[in-house]
Amino acid sequence: MLNYGQFCTVARGAEVFGERWTPLVVRELLCGSTRFNDIRRGVPRMSATLLAQRLRKLEQIGVVKRVAGASANEYRLTAAGEELRPIVMALGHWGARWIGSRLQPGQLDAGFLMWDVRRFVQLSEFPRGRRIVIQFSFSDARPRERMWWLVVEDGSADLCRDDPGHEVTLIVESSVLALTDVWTGERDRLDKEIVRLENEIRKAEGKLGNAGFVERAPPAVVAQEQERLTGFGATLQKIREQRKRLPAA
Repeated sequence: MLNYGQFCTVARGAEVFGERWTPLVVRELLCGSTRFNDIRRGVPRMSATLLAQRLRKLEQIGVVKRVAGASANEYRLTAAGEELRPIVMALGHWGARWIGSRLQPGQLDAGFLMWDVRRFVQLSEFPRGRRIVIQFSFSDARPRERMWWLVVEDGSADLCRDDPGHEVTLIVESSVLALTDVWTGERDRLDKEIVRLENEIRKAEGKLGNAGFVERAPPAVVAQEQERLTGFGATLQKIREQRKRLPAA
């Protein structure tokens, strides 16, 4: 436990919030994760033992309360915990403004990226009454993290590491770095990567011209068709719009 040995409230607040992993645990709670396993999916490199310790400490000081859920205990932020929201947001904005995407290989994590995509995807932008399946293929991820499937149906999203067996609507082939840059707004599109539409091919052929679906179609056309068939393009656009509202450096 941190102990700066000062009565200053900045020091005392940092003793709680400044411990390793604690800001990220609070971030997960602020993003809506309430179950232990869901919180851990947002901090995959944190051990279960340490996560339990951090949650217990946050509960002891009144930032988190534990409540009985339908199948397991859930962790909810108290009023004190909610007051950390502008602090976490300000820290994220500062990082986006002054640090950007200068990522090292050890900071890239396909699992966390996909979990972030799953929880922030704009469900309202997806067509109703049909199942949308987006397959992600990463060329540089760890063996068990190279393939992912995002399934959106009936207003909810599910992330699968194993093929769910449904017909695929969209395939995104990329490096982890490239998609991370797109997701965080550091680049506008996957310039060198491939986005392929697997279904409704005949219906879309006229719009995509002769480029086909294995060769990369013109990015603007792909983006339009991608957004029409799924809400993934709309999700990326909303993230980019949020980034543009940050103060200029």
